[in-house]
Amino acid sequence: MEQPILEVKNLSIRYNGAPADAVRGVSFTLGRERLGIVGESGSGKSTVGRAILRLLPSAKVSADIMRFEGTDLTALSEAQMLKLRGRRMSMILQDPKFSLNPIRRVGHQVAEAYLRHFPVSRAEAKAKTLEMLAAVRIRDPERVHDLYPHEISGGMGQRVMIAMMLLADPDLVIADEPTSALDVTVRLQVLNILDGLVRDRGIGLIMISHDLNLVRNFCDRVLIMYGGRVVETIAARDLDQATHPYTRGLLAAQPRIGGPRAPLAVLDRRPEWTEEFTQ
Repeated sequence: MEQPILEVKNLSIRYNGAPADAVRGVSFTLGRERLGIVGESGSGKSTVGRAILRLLPSAKVSADIMRFEGTDLTALSEAQMLKLRGRRMSMILQDPKFSLNPIRRVGHQVAEAYLRHFPVSRAEAKAKTLEMLAAVRIRDPERVHDLYPHEISGGMGQRVMIAMMLLADPDLVIADEPTSALDVTVRLQVLNILDGLVRDRGIGLIMISHDLNLVRNFCDRVLIMYGGRVVETIAARDLDQATHPYTRGLLAAQPRIGGPRAPLAVLDRRPEWTEEFTQ
């Protein structure tokens, strides 16, 4: 049996000074597939992604197992993690306004990880950067390469972030709402790029999203999170047959073209959902 790319068992996360865990008892495995994590804002989706990359210095993270390609992530020093981040595992963050350095040109930021992890010249790194900017459908990559973040649109900034995280051909990509600022056409192009990486290179992809339609049509499996816990795990193609009342509530709250014009259902949240765990 092929070894999973990522194994997580009983992951719990508590921010310093918080009265309760932000994430509790989360367990899952990731193979060479597309795994969606969905839930409302505050459910713990992004926190799980950042914990995997050890990007939560102000939180206490504990897990029985948090293993990437056989490597125990909880046992690595920060120096060892720096060799993994950006090279073998990366995270596409949601908002480029807070992720890009405002005083550095876009192209230099995209090339940084490639220069850090590969013995290449700056000219080679620039050529690879221009190639990746073109791959995420940025017109005139030479011009965009020399711009500062405030000189590009939000959608273009998100494509820059995607190019930056994919440049080094990582084995694991965690995508946190990677297409939220993109128009429909570019969104499909970016999803095709991510799909190609899973299909052709065999990477593991975690897609964090609020969009149930996106994960239904793009992912292989879906984790549903509520209150810091996974309440249901289901094949994406079977999402409409989900049984947990929270998942059913999320589905019922979706507007549908051609659907009834009655007010959308409102979630009836129950206290016991934060105590149960369905794997």
